[in-house]
Amino acid sequence: MKFLKNEISPLGMGCWPIGGKMYWGEQSLGYTRSDDDVSIRTIHAALDGGINLFDTAAAYGAGHSERLLGKALKGRPDALVVTKIGVGIDEASRQISFEPFTSDQVGPAVEGCLSRLGRDRIDLLLLHVNDMPIGNAEALFDELDRLRDSGKLRAFGWSTDYSKSVSAVSARHNFKAVEYVMNVFFDAPRMQKVVQDNGLLSLIRSPLAMGLLSGKYDQNTVMASDDVRASGEDWMEYFKEGGANPDFLRKLDAVRDLLTSDGRTLVQGALGWIWGQSENYVPIPGARTVDQIEGIAGALIFGALPAATMNEIETLLPRLPHEPDRPR
Repeated sequence: MKFLKNEISPLGMGCWPIGGKMYWGEQSLGYTRSDDDVSIRTIHAALDGGINLFDTAAAYGAGHSERLLGKALKGRPDALVVTKIGVGIDEASRQISFEPFTSDQVGPAVEGCLSRLGRDRIDLLLLHVNDMPIGNAEALFDELDRLRDSGKLRAFGWSTDYSKSVSAVSARHNFKAVEYVMNVFFDAPRMQKVVQDNGLLSLIRSPLAMGLLSGKYDQNTVMASDDVRASGEDWMEYFKEGGANPDFLRKLDAVRDLLTSDGRTLVQGALGWIWGQSENYVPIPGARTVDQIEGIAGALIFGALPAATMNEIETLLPRLPHEPDRPR
């Protein structure tokens, strides 16, 4: 956990939503209703609220998220940027592709990120292919080692939900971080053990269950057809058939009062649950408006949920400790 330990805020801002529209063929994989001017104000509000870590990817908006982030953070070398490679992009058409990503593509991909971000160095570069075979990933990390030695990045890691993959590469000297899904609905027991055993930085992806833990969605919700949450992707478990998944709505109702204890909003309680697992975990909820990020940043005032509250939540939510790792 030494990497960035004294530099990083306890909370980051996820920048998938500000990327706006992106497509895989005809399939929409972006968020609707993003506005570039609002996005930049949101990034500035995050900084004002004590957030200095911003998580993006080449794929988000097919490069658009990185460009917006670079514009908003110009003149702010104190802000830390995490970005990801491994997904092909075409900026003009907003298309992304999932063709196999090979070691000869690493250098050009990193240069593309640096150019869009307007930076000379990336703080943390993550592999953005959840289920890449370990041998293929090792070849990419070899290239990232060389780029780290040349000053293009400070460290690298993997955005993956597969704990065995992380175990296999965790001994690499420059491998410092893992980004994985964990939230009130899923406690990622195997990944938690791996990162703790290996002293890795934990960036918590989808800490608000893609917005379901905001409390804004109910059984009557109808998502816009071009919103990624209406995509019907296999890993999209929190939203089904264009609406909020009733199973998860029932789970949320069971713990709502506990999450909102002591004056917290639902969002702040969900983030407090993450810190209740470990004060070293860094949740990175996505945001696209100033109101959203201000509410998120308010979680810093409350901190972790009390141990008694954490224990009570566990009595109300069924866990599947032997469930195999999979993308979420």
